[in-house]
Amino acid sequence: MKIEFDKLTKGYRKSNGTWHPVLKNVSLSIQPGDFVMLLGKSGCGKTTLLNMLAGFDTPSSGTVRVDGKRVADIHPSRTMLFQQPTLIPWLTVEENVAYGCKIRKDFHQLDYRVAQFIEITGLSGFEHSRPCELSLGMAQRTCLARALVGHPEILIMDEPFASLDTFTRAHIQEETVNLWLSEQFTVVFVTHDIDEAILMGNRVVLLGGSPVGIIETFDIDLPYPRDLNHPLFKGFRREILNRFKRSQSGNRGFL
Repeated sequence: MKIEFDKLTKGYRKSNGTWHPVLKNVSLSIQPGDFVMLLGKSGCGKTTLLNMLAGFDTPSSGTVRVDGKRVADIHPSRTMLFQQPTLIPWLTVEENVAYGCKIRKDFHQLDYRVAQFIEITGLSGFEHSRPCELSLGMAQRTCLARALVGHPEILIMDEPFASLDTFTRAHIQEETVNLWLSEQFTVVFVTHDIDEAILMGNRVVLLGGSPVGIIETFDIDLPYPRDLNHPLFKGFRREILNRFKRSQSGNRGFL
C-alpha cells in the first residue's frame, strides 16, 4: 500500500489560548514495500505522525492517504506496535497472539501461524504464560508476534524494541527485517537511534526543526544483513549525524 503525507500540519491549543504547532508542512511519499525509518530527537513529533497514519489522530491541515484513500479511522490492514506492551492480562501468550485474528475471524492456519511467530520471537515454552508472568521484553515480543501473525499490509512501529536487552533486540531486529524481505509489507518505524535506522531501513527520514519538518531523506542502499562496523555503514551514520547538526544552526541537539 502506498502512503502519502500531503502538506501535513499538526498543532495544539495551549491553556492560555495560543496555538502551538508541532508538525508543519510535512510531505512524504512511501512506496509499497518500503521500510521507512522516521529518525529524530525524542519528543519531535514522530509518534504524532504514526498516530495519524494509524487513524488514532487527525491532522490540523493536510491529509494522510493510503492507496489514494484518506485515512479517517483505524483499519485492520494497518497494525501498530507501541513503545509499551499492551496485552490482555487474563489471556495467555498464545491467546494474546491469536486475539486480533480471532476478532477478525481470520482462522486460516491460525494455530500454525501463532506457533511460528511465537518461535520467531523467542517465546517458545511460554505459550501458556500470562502477561503478569512475563518480563517487559517478553511482553513486547508477544505484541510483536501478535502484530505480525495477521500479515498486515502496513506495520507501524513506535520504538518497539527500546525495552529489550541488547541481544534480544539484535535478534528481533534481524527477524523483523527477514520477515519484511519475505512478506514485502510496508513498514513505518519511529526511532531516535541512528544505528537502528541504518540497520533496518531502506530509507531514513530525518526530522527536526521547530515546528518539526523533514530535514532530509536518505536512501540506504546497503545489502542485508548489515554490519555496523562496515565503512559504508559508518559513512551513512556520519552523513546523517552531520546533516542533523547542520540543521540545528548552532543550537545543541542530540538524537
